[in-house]
Amino acid sequence: MAPWVTTWFPIAITLGFAGLVVGVMVSINSILGPKRPGLVKSEAFECGNPPSGSAWGRFSVRFYQTAILFLVFDVEIIFLYPWAVELRHLGLFGLVEVLIFVAILVVGLAYAWQRGALDWD
Repeated sequence: MAPWVTTWFPIAITLGFAGLVVGVMVSINSILGPKRPGLVKSEAFECGNPPSGSAWGRFSVRFYQTAILFLVFDVEIIFLYPWAVELRHLGLFGLVEVLIFVAILVVGLAYAWQRGALDWD
């Protein structure tokens, strides 16, 4: 048996099972779920409050700065997972590399903090 089969077969089985579960749940919901549309159900849901103002309102630039910083650091943390899995195989070289990576992240965080990007007024 080819090595890629033993590597990818469990992943394919898991994805197939997940797709089957999703399909069954959606089908059950569409078959058994209540179907009584109304004015309240067709309104936009906004934290339990009735919608107010225009949907085209402007947001502060700080909102976008915070969102971008979150995305950047969230994606960078995702890069640490493969390193953690392969830590034993990478040895000291891998440890030094990840310390450099984390140091760059800390410098970026310190810069954002110093510039006031994390302050919410």
